[in-house]
Amino acid sequence: MARETGERTWLIPDGYLPPDSTGDLLSHESVCLLNTGGATAAVEMTAYFEDRDPLRGFRILVPGERTLHVRLDRVANPAGETIPRGTPYALLVESDRPITVQMSRMDTTQPALTLMTTLAHPVRGG
Repeated sequence: MARETGERTWLIPDGYLPPDSTGDLLSHESVCLLNTGGATAAVEMTAYFEDRDPLRGFRILVPGERTLHVRLDRVANPAGETIPRGTPYALLVESDRPITVQMSRMDTTQPALTLMTTLAHPVRGG
């Protein structure tokens, strides 16, 4: 039996898509969206920057009782805008249903690659 868990609003303050990679594996970041409920969750992401206006409208559907890994170097909003490489950003993740959000970064700028992962910050009741 499906049980909704998580929150509707999540924050990821440290985002960065490295502009360079070594080897065949491209540096990237991903958000893992977990929907334990029975209904599809409509998720919208907004990217915030230090020196420019936010990019809004990155929309993702996460089916009920599923997980979805979203590569942030491959998403675009309806205007065709993408998160730029080599630019620090933060991410606001909003869902119409409770979900759980995790962020991972694969940094291949050096031959000894690095993988970092962290749970996003949940905004209780947000």
